Amino acid sequence: MNLSVIILTFNEVVHIRRCIERLRPLARDIFVVDCFSTDGTAEVAREYGVQVVQNVWPGNQSDQFNWALANLPIQTKWVLRLDADEYLCPELVREIESDLERLPQDVMGVIFKRRHIFMGKWVRRGVYPVRLLRLFQYGKARCERRWMDEHLELLEGRAVEMENDFVDHNLNDIGWWTAKHNGYALREAAHLLDSKYGLFEVEKEIQGATCLQRPQAKRALKNQYAKLPLFLRAFLYFLLRYVVRGGFLDGKEGFLWHFLQGWWYRTLVDAKVWEIQRESGGDRERMRELLRGKYGIKI
Repeated sequence: MNLSVIILTFNEVVHIRRCIERLRPLARDIFVVDCFSTDGTAEVAREYGVQVVQNVWPGNQSDQFNWALANLPIQTKWVLRLDADEYLCPELVREIESDLERLPQDVMGVIFKRRHIFMGKWVRRGVYPVRLLRLFQYGKARCERRWMDEHLELLEGRAVEMENDFVDHNLNDIGWWTAKHNGYALREAAHLLDSKYGLFEVEKEIQGATCLQRPQAKRALKNQYAKLPLFLRAFLYFLLRYVVRGGFLDGKEGFLWHFLQGWWYRTLVDAKVWEIQRESGGDRERMRELLRGKYGIKI
């Protein structure tokens, strides 16, 4: 098909085979943009004949993906973004093959539904489906610059949604998962502090762009969440997912997913916000110094 795939990687040897194998029937070109992995990720990717490009990690996914768009030799009409621990369901592959080239001319992007598999089980309730723009015409989209929760956004045209799913299925253990989310929590805390105090410039609009496909409803909910009291909001969010939306029906795996990702993680974010506010005394410049020096956030 007239489609390229970009996969950002760092030490993803446990996932990269599965990701590439499910893409090969669909993609003309597959690009793996690696950050000098030490576990053999690049070597495994090269076994499949994909193009592997090394680029030093710039500090966030959005800058890395935009670098890829600007520097890779993409020659196809369509571009698909995937993480290494994600893959397309066979039904979605068939839907793309049958429908992509028949879309109206003003359609520049395609939204997919993402399902999460946690500890081997599809967690069907609580947050599913998460809808994300992942497929777009080359030159018609880029990744918005945010510390967390960054999304692709169209620069023109409109997006349509396909019926079938892609899957987020990380194969690492709970220790890896919690360590990863500890890093996410710091970036999320920095984002919340920036929203309140205006600490840095990472989220400014793309100059000259008309970004038509922002996830506005989700962002509006996040803004409302940010106004709630620290720590209480994490508990309420867990109750929404686990009780109101039926997450308890997904058994032990569902409990762990919603507790860890919905309550524990959000409480950790609030703890970091509270810690930085307390240490800085609420002073904006002191917060900037702490984030840049003690916490290593590039401002």
